[in-house]
Amino acid sequence: MPHIEVNNDFPGIRGLMAFRPETAEPLAALAEVLLRDNEGLTRGERELIATRVSYLNDCFYCHNSHGELACLYLDGDRELVDQVRKDYRHADISDKLKALLTIASKVQQSGKAVQPEDIAAAREAGATDKDIHDTVLIAAAFCLFNRYVDGLGATTPTDLSTYPPRARQVAERGYGSHIYSTAQPIR
Repeated sequence: MPHIEVNNDFPGIRGLMAFRPETAEPLAALAEVLLRDNEGLTRGERELIATRVSYLNDCFYCHNSHGELACLYLDGDRELVDQVRKDYRHADISDKLKALLTIASKVQQSGKAVQPEDIAAAREAGATDKDIHDTVLIAAAFCLFNRYVDGLGATTPTDLSTYPPRARQVAERGYGSHIYSTAQPIR
């Protein structure tokens, strides 16, 4: 049950954004830049980073929402998304993404947990400075997003079948204001 009355039926962060559109606009713009940029990391890789951090933060809404987007971008490979959530070191992903997920996992604990050897390992695996920058910022932003959702007790659907239609909507239209002003599509 939400800790505040948001006066709308949108689940998760969407309900909170509809409650306060003034803060929603910059948050949605940040998500758009971080998760939909096509330079360097793919959209699927970006969503996997968001999923992993949200899973570590135990944010059910975010790790399922972004896991579903990752699944969509990765041609429906739900098993891979689940493995990245729980044990990315053994997932069938590039060494570069494994190194970046190590950094993201450390950022989730504390920014100071990231060590020079973590950065060196990512570079050695082929990560650019932009890849490293975006990984750290995605991880930090998702700590904020996760705490926003859970700290206000946002309504969180437990029916996992509700997440794919929303993922398709975001994949097609992005993270603009429609996320908190447009009803979720019907399956």
